[in-house]
Amino acid sequence: MTFQRARSEEQRAERRRVILRTATEMLAEQPVAQLTLNELSRRVGLAKSNVLNYFESREAVLLELMNVETAAWLDALETELTKVAPAAPIEQRGEQLVSTLVATLTARPMLLELTSAQAAVLEHNISTEIALQYKRAASADYRRMVAAALSAVPELGEEAAARFIASAALLAGAYWTHSRPSAAVLAAYEAAPELTALRIEFEPALRFALDGLLFGLVPRASSSSGSGA
Repeated sequence: MTFQRARSEEQRAERRRVILRTATEMLAEQPVAQLTLNELSRRVGLAKSNVLNYFESREAVLLELMNVETAAWLDALETELTKVAPAAPIEQRGEQLVSTLVATLTARPMLLELTSAQAAVLEHNISTEIALQYKRAASADYRRMVAAALSAVPELGEEAAARFIASAALLAGAYWTHSRPSAAVLAAYEAAPELTALRIEFEPALRFALDGLLFGLVPRASSSSGSGA
């Protein structure tokens, strides 16, 4: 694929979409650490210097892609949480919230890959301007996540829901990283079955952690609201 020089804002926007689409295709084949700007440029059909006219760095491309993926995930999360019955017992609603969070995240491995690399990789080699753009979008997404949690379990209250969501995001990234061991570690597990207790499976591990977190926060939220009465 080759491009003529973009001469309008519409053409520039299309170039950006192609770059993001190509990065998406690459991440379906390889982890974040292996995606290079040189290869991205080659696949897009632009010189590396031209790609940098649209995104200031590889990390800026990936942060933009993370924003897109997060918004799509939130759409799915909000849709699924409309199925939670408001009159159901809190235990049932809490379990549905956790199950929905885990299921919708598991369905988006690319988002989890980007989340796991966010602080250590994606937020480096970017300008203050790009950092502001990304963090503002992330702040809006965070508010949507908190609202989604409260729609299922309003007993949490705003503060506890915010803590739950912040911790859930960190746990998801950490468990995703540790549930994808290297070939050498996988071979070690095969060679020494007694070590399998150390192996982390993403879905059950995240579900267990979020269950404990959620139902630990609800009593505290209830106690706080009661003490202020």
